Parts: sequence; structure tokens; C-alpha cells
Amino acid sequence: MNCEEADVLLHALVDGELDAGNARDVELHIAKCPECAAQLMEIHALRKAMVPDNLRYAAPASLRSRIEGKLPAPRAKQTSRRAVLKGLSIGASATALAASGVLVMVMRAGDDRRVLGEVVSAHLRSMQGDHLTDVLSSDQHTVKPWFNGKLDVAPPVVDLTSLGFTLLGGRLDYVDAKPVAAVVYRRRVHIINLFCAPSPGSARRVAKMESLQGFNVRSWTDNGLGFWAVSDINAEELTEFGDKFEVAVKQ
Repeated sequence: MNCEEADVLLHALVDGELDAGNARDVELHIAKCPECAAQLMEIHALRKAMVPDNLRYAAPASLRSRIEGKLPAPRAKQTSRRAVLKGLSIGASATALAASGVLVMVMRAGDDRRVLGEVVSAHLRSMQGDHLTDVLSSDQHTVKPWFNGKLDVAPPVVDLTSLGFTLLGGRLDYVDAKPVAAVVYRRRVHIINLFCAPSPGSARRVAKMESLQGFNVRSWTDNGLGFWAVSDINAEELTEFGDKFEVAVKQ
């Protein structure tokens, strides 16, 4: 794939609209092309800049005069003009708040879907060639220290071999144009990539199971970290893995 072909697909990659094959081709090109990688980061930055910090709108003072001019003259025992205006103001504020809430929810859902596509692409990418692990070890005391100094926060690493999920090692990967930890496990002949990245300020979020391109993804947040477990094993087994991982981390 050349830069001209990748340029056409970059936005679709960011929006999670590419199939697995095209997404992999674009990501492999980006890994070798600094110009396209920089363009991808600009697209991500632009999307984030489009999130409004403040959706409140200050109506001009002339609006009050126009509204008053259209109101009927007050009658005895009728609600005062001030009360009517106050009601209109409250209604407008409630509508604006509701609209802003809907917009934020829609944009957040779009971001979650995009990240979902990126972790699935990273999982597929790891299965290509020889880049499943940077540190190959079934010893959690070897894998966890390997991440020290490579990331802002080292991921939790637990040995679940006795519970049916064998620790294979770990590696550095990229999700949302940021470096993340990937801790690798095996369930029989199936690979589980557990991606972990800082999620500062996020409240604990219970696990959610989703499917994309034939892969199951269990995602959750805890203690300021976001987790995505990706595999082609069935949802029940991936749920079992996530539950056992969360319990082991807390022990």
C-alpha cells in the first residue's frame, strides 16, 4: 500500500469502518510511514478538538424585548409576565442541557466504537508475523517489571495458568495513537490480548461484552486503568477470563 491509497482510508480507519484486511494494510503502512502516521495523529487531534467544552448559549438582550412584544397584555389573576419569562427561560435551559447531554453521549459512543475497532485491529496485527510478545515469559514477576519505564503506568500482570489461561508474555502496542500495554494469554489454541491503558478520572465501569469482525471484546475500567480483553474464544469463556483476572488483581 502506498501513501495515496492510505490517505483515502485513514478517516475510515479512525471511524472503525474498515474491514480487518484493509485496517491491517493501513496500519502496516502507517507503522513504516512517518508522514501518514503524523496525518493519523492530526485526524485524532481534530476529532478531540471538535468536542465542545461548553454548549451553553447566551441569548442576546434583544431577545427579551422581542418576546415581551409578542406576549398578550396582562389580565387580572393571570400569571405575571415575569413568571412567563422565567418559565420560558427554564424550559430553554432544560432543552439546552438535554441537547448537550445527548450530543456528549453520541460522541462518547462514537469514540468507544472507534477504540473498539482499534483494539481488534491491534489484536489482528499481533497475530501477523512474529510480534505477539516483546517479552516471552510465563512468569508474572518477569513480565510486569519489563513494562517499567516504557509506559506511564505498568499494567497489572497475574498468572492464571492454574485457572486455564496461560500467561505467554507481553508487548508494547498502540491504540488511539497512544502506547498501551498488551498482556498475552492463551486458552487452548486461542490467543487473548489484554490491552491496558491509563484512564485517569474515570469511575469504575463494570465489564461490557461486545463483538466486532468475529472477535469478542470484554472492556472495563478500574483504579484509573482501562482494559480490553480481545479474543476469538466464545463470550462465556472471555467473561470467565475477565472475572478471574479482576479477582486475581485484587488479591
